[in-house]
Amino acid sequence: MIWLTADHHFGHANIIKHCNRPFASVREMDQALIVHWNAVVGKNDTVWHLGDFAFKGLHPREYLARLNGKINILHGNHDNLQYLEQCRQWGMIEWHGPVREIKWEKKKFWLSHYAHRTWPASHHGAFHLYGHSHGNLPSFGRSMDVGVDNFNFYPVSIDAVVKTLEPKEMA
Repeated sequence: MIWLTADHHFGHANIIKHCNRPFASVREMDQALIVHWNAVVGKNDTVWHLGDFAFKGLHPREYLARLNGKINILHGNHDNLQYLEQCRQWGMIEWHGPVREIKWEKKKFWLSHYAHRTWPASHHGAFHLYGHSHGNLPSFGRSMDVGVDNFNFYPVSIDAVVKTLEPKEMA
């Protein structure tokens, strides 16, 4: 199974207020995010995290060690690139830079931390998945914010994404 998500902001206390998250503390938020992730993601599943995994000053290794799945991360504006590279070297993640195209069941997906108005093959049915906006930016064509704030703090399956976006007009 393939899962998509973004904007966990592990260890980031201000995100609770900024996004009106229903947690009393960063510790409570972090624990809930881990529990929700592991409730749906199996050990052999693939996860694409589209940035802002952990707050810049915190090393993500303690969170990564507690999460299921093969984790692929695109970096966001709150991620520490040096820490992500260390985690890649330690075999904890695959780190793919700021954007990535993937294929699944003959469908193309353009992944990025940021939303795009157009993306490769957008006029040919490709999907665009992003984070960063915490649910405050409406979808455009076959694009979708897959951040945790939009999915009750759970990752979303690629099947659910396709089911939602496939009927929509191409960009």
